[in-house]
Amino acid sequence: MYSSEKIRETQRRLADRGVKYCVGAYVDIHGVPKAKVVPLAHLAQMAAGSERYTGYALDGLGQAPHDDEITSMPDLDHVVQLPWEPRVAWMPADNYFQGQPYRLNTRVALKQVQAEAAKLGFGMNLGIECEVYLLRQNADGTLSVPDTEDKLVKPCYDLRGFLHNLTWLDQVASCMNDLGWDLYSFDHEDGNGQFEFDFQYADALTMCDRLILFREMAKHYARQQGLLATMMPKPFANRTGTGAHFNMSLYELGSKKNLFACAPSDDRRGLGLTELGYHFVGGIIRHGRALCAAFAPTVNSYKRLVRQGAMSYFSWAPVFNSYGSNNRTNSIRVPAGGGRCESRNADGSVNPYLAATLALAAGLEGIRERIDPGEPNEDNLYAIGEDERRSRGIEFLPQTLQEAIASFAADPFIERTLGRALRDEFVHYKTVEWESYHLGVSAWEVERYSHLF
Repeated sequence: MYSSEKIRETQRRLADRGVKYCVGAYVDIHGVPKAKVVPLAHLAQMAAGSERYTGYALDGLGQAPHDDEITSMPDLDHVVQLPWEPRVAWMPADNYFQGQPYRLNTRVALKQVQAEAAKLGFGMNLGIECEVYLLRQNADGTLSVPDTEDKLVKPCYDLRGFLHNLTWLDQVASCMNDLGWDLYSFDHEDGNGQFEFDFQYADALTMCDRLILFREMAKHYARQQGLLATMMPKPFANRTGTGAHFNMSLYELGSKKNLFACAPSDDRRGLGLTELGYHFVGGIIRHGRALCAAFAPTVNSYKRLVRQGAMSYFSWAPVFNSYGSNNRTNSIRVPAGGGRCESRNADGSVNPYLAATLALAAGLEGIRERIDPGEPNEDNLYAIGEDERRSRGIEFLPQTLQEAIASFAADPFIERTLGRALRDEFVHYKTVEWESYHLGVSAWEVERYSHLF
């Protein structure tokens, strides 16, 4: 895959920076990184596929005990020296099987849909808003907010809660900027102990790589304080859930021109979105219920996707398969100024490669078929009556993981995009997850989700 000169140049550069070890990190079906570690001197062998894995030992890679092994091929164009452990170079990786890209690897799936977009002259930019809780795990396994003064009913943008946690916040923020991610804003979010980091968008593959690394980064610095950082979608029933909103646009290959951007005055709907952008949104809405399984892929996700639940005020989370302007009661929002669309049902447990694959493929279908999403919804959809909702053709998003998986399995678009094997693996593991939860295991969610995400 890489020339010997490229590999030697990478080795020299990393050695000069003090790197001793290379991690070729791919993800399983849940978006959890897996890897072997090789000394820097053996990078050439790893880049040639020396590191082999028993796929049956991993979730969602579609192998049986008798199958040949898969390999891990590091992406040398996306190497990151870990700021908190400079001896280690993190290399996002793709799985290969018998010398070919392995379709059940979700990073490979994303690259294949990106190639389809490139044939049309498009690239996809993606920004992911990283919300995360900083918590303490108690002796009984439950979670609590470590800052005893962080107890406002509405703590969003609370400066005191932010400054009390500045040590951890500064470590994460400094790490992001050291990596060149261009963090431009961070704040106390709407839940006690919850924070958000917003950084510059990038091409979809790079942004997905960064979300996987962000999780490791946030957890590492939390562990240094004896705490736990989690992107679990709903750690507390009475507090805001954790989103990972996907902000998406297409750009023209070569010029990098944003193909979704126009002046609001040039858009008859006034949102500042081109016709291409509306067709992209139309494709996502057409497959919105199926896509929800990838954007919100855990049992816990559907405790977030409620209008109110145990909270004293509306939850902010989308429950409708709809779009609108700067209106957070839609699942697809076109932020002020236009030029992009935001999926708000994506949450912190997302496998970003899988979700980005399906969002891009659905958007491309919308463009090819010129799907009209209809008129934007501008009012509070939480408050409108059911007759009004039905008259506008607004569907509910799935309300349980079981319902989401049923929609995912039933939509032919999913199989066309992912192939039957990857679709079936996702359905299998998420069905197992649903069934395991309903066995009634004590503290099951905390043990599983707070550690995974």
